[in-house]
Formats: sequence, C-alpha cells, structure tokens
Amino acid sequence: MTSLERFIAAAFDVLLELAPWLLLGLVVAGAMVVLVPPGWVSRTFRGPWGVVRAVALGVPLPLCSCGVIPAGLGLKRQGASDGATVGFLISTPQTGVDSLFVTHGFLGWPFAIFKLVSAAAMGLVGGLLTHATQRDATEDNGANSKLGPEPDRSLRGAVAHAMAVLDAIAGWLVVGILVSAAITTFMPREALSGLGAPGTALAYLIVLAIAVPLYVCATASVPIASALVGAGFPTGAALVFLMAGPATNAATFGAVYRGLGRRPFAIYLGTILVGSLGLGIAFDSLIPVTTPACCTHGAEGTVAVSPWQIGMGGVLVVLLLRTPIAALTRLVTRTLRSRERAAPTIVGVDGMSCGGCVATLETRLAAVPGVRSVEVVRTPDGRATVTGTASTDAIRTAIRDAGFTPR
Repeated sequence: MTSLERFIAAAFDVLLELAPWLLLGLVVAGAMVVLVPPGWVSRTFRGPWGVVRAVALGVPLPLCSCGVIPAGLGLKRQGASDGATVGFLISTPQTGVDSLFVTHGFLGWPFAIFKLVSAAAMGLVGGLLTHATQRDATEDNGANSKLGPEPDRSLRGAVAHAMAVLDAIAGWLVVGILVSAAITTFMPREALSGLGAPGTALAYLIVLAIAVPLYVCATASVPIASALVGAGFPTGAALVFLMAGPATNAATFGAVYRGLGRRPFAIYLGTILVGSLGLGIAFDSLIPVTTPACCTHGAEGTVAVSPWQIGMGGVLVVLLLRTPIAALTRLVTRTLRSRERAAPTIVGVDGMSCGGCVATLETRLAAVPGVRSVEVVRTPDGRATVTGTASTDAIRTAIRDAGFTPR
C-alpha cells in the first residue's frame, strides 16, 4: 500500500472514529435549546460555582474531544461563561463512565480513580483561571454579549442551532482529520511501543507531543496507554496520554480558538499540557503501581469498523458538505444569471420608416428600467438590440408604446 493510500485509509478511520461522537455532541447542543429553560444556562454556568457545575456536568458524559466541542460551544452560545465552558471542555473528554471501567480493566482502580480526580481538577483549574482573567468582563456584562436574540426553542430551532455549531468548526474539523491522518500515516500508533523509555522526563514529553494532536477518544486510548506501559514507559506517562490525548486533537484547536478567543484558548491548552505532565509525574511519585498483567502482552488500539460507524460517517460527510455545496450552488446560479443578463436581447421591429423613428425608439427603450445599452437599425430588417436586465416582455411593450410593432 502506497503512502497516499495509507493516508486516505487513516483519514477514513479518523472520520469513522469521531463521527458518532461528534454527532452525539451536536444532538446534545441542539437538545439543550429545546430542553433547557430560557436563561437557565446563563444563570447556572456563570461565576466560580458555574465552573464547578460545568465540570460536574461534564465528567460523567461519554463525549470525546470532538464531540465535546459542539456541546461546549452550545453552552457558550446559550450564555455560559468562558470559565465554565473551558472547564467543561477540559474535563469532559478525559472521562466518562465507560472509560472509567475500561481504564480499571487495563490499569487498575488506583489508576482509574486518579485519572477521574485529575480530569475534574484540571477542569476546575482551567475554568477558574479563565474566570479570573475575564472576571470584570463576564460579571459586568451578566450575559454573554455574543449571544444575540433568544434562540428558537422548536425542533427546527434545535436543528438550526446544531448546524450553526457545526458550521463554526467544520473547516477546522476537516483540517484536524487530515493532520491526524498524516500523524497516523507517518508515525503510526504501533511505533509508540518502539520508542521505549529513554528516560522518565523525556518519556513524558514524547508521549505528550504525540498525544496532543492525535485524535483518540477516552475509551479507545486506554489500550494504547496499556501498550505504552507494557513497552517500558512509566505508568505516569500513560496517564499523560490518557489525559492529553482525549482532551485535545488537531481538529479541536481552531474550533476552541474561534469559539472562545485567544486568552481562553491559551488557558485551555496550557492547563492540559502542564496539568497532564504534572499529574503524570505526581502519579509515579505518590502511587506505586504494579504493572497489570494485561499490559505486558501489549494491546491493539484498532477496533473493527461497524456498519453503524460507516453510517454515522456518511451522515457527517453530508453535513460537512452541506455548506460548501450550498455556496457553490449560489456561485453557479449567480454566474449563470450574470451570463444571461449579459446576453443581448434582439427583437424585430416593423413600422420604422425614417431616422426619426430610430431615434424615437432608442429613446423609449433606453428609459426601460434595467436597460444598459440600445442599438436600433431600420434596414435591411428593422430590429432593436438591447443589453441589460430588462425582460423581453418589457422591451416588446416599450416598442408598442413607441408606435411600432415587435415581431
């Protein structure tokens, strides 16, 4: 298989992995418009306690780094503060009930519980830092100044809200899929086990550098982390992967930056980078863990593609193509109309007997709305050539009004 074929296959795999979770996130974002009472989000997810509530909401949700983006930005659009949004975006993709039990199966309860607490702590730190840096703006304004009018709370409004969230991240999502596919192609996940552990500090940094741009959900990342431990990496390095990998990927960076702005994005990313490294080192220092037997046998990070994933991938592709196809359709329509308007309209004219008739008709036709230029000839066959946007019927009516007969 050539590099191009492997790249296309990797992009397809990433698309199928993220599609169900991204669509779930869109459903959550749309459902909040219908189910959440007006003003509840802006009242509940503001201030320091709003950050705490957002983290408490996000920790048990089974949303990956792509799925959490539409859900988090949906909260933002409904009035949640930047601090609450950042806390939700950091804590949610690292955890989930499903990933908690999978982590226990591969790496044990001490590791799983430490990861759960760490995800909540990182969300709180990132959210409260964001709140502290924007306290004046958020508290003075009360509600988010970017919200606009109250959203339509019907089913149609929920769908429109979800599509608006998708449109805001679609371009970055496509870029992220391609970047993740390139990383997978030229640095496949199996190569992680070949890196070994060239030194504890360097092992953490290697894992962090790979995990941050790579797309991997909280549950699917567990076998990869297990393989890292089996290959000789410190258990804390596996924790770095399980926290930084699901919390970030190349597809989310631009979306978070666009949705929140420079400062909240910097806090969001910095908290994940520094927090995952610090907590990974702290785990190795504070909690001695015997490597589980499963880790010594390695683990595959690949999962068989199901018809469900293929179907969800197809739906996501259709939704992503919706906006560019509509834009292309508008462009083609405008181009065709422009060409139609540019083409001259030629109408035969009977009854002109002299040069005065020609001048009279030209004057009458030039007064028709939409006419840009007129040329009337009397011989050998009388005719009027008109350019502009005026319709043929309007031109023929003007000819009759001037006392001549159109043919």
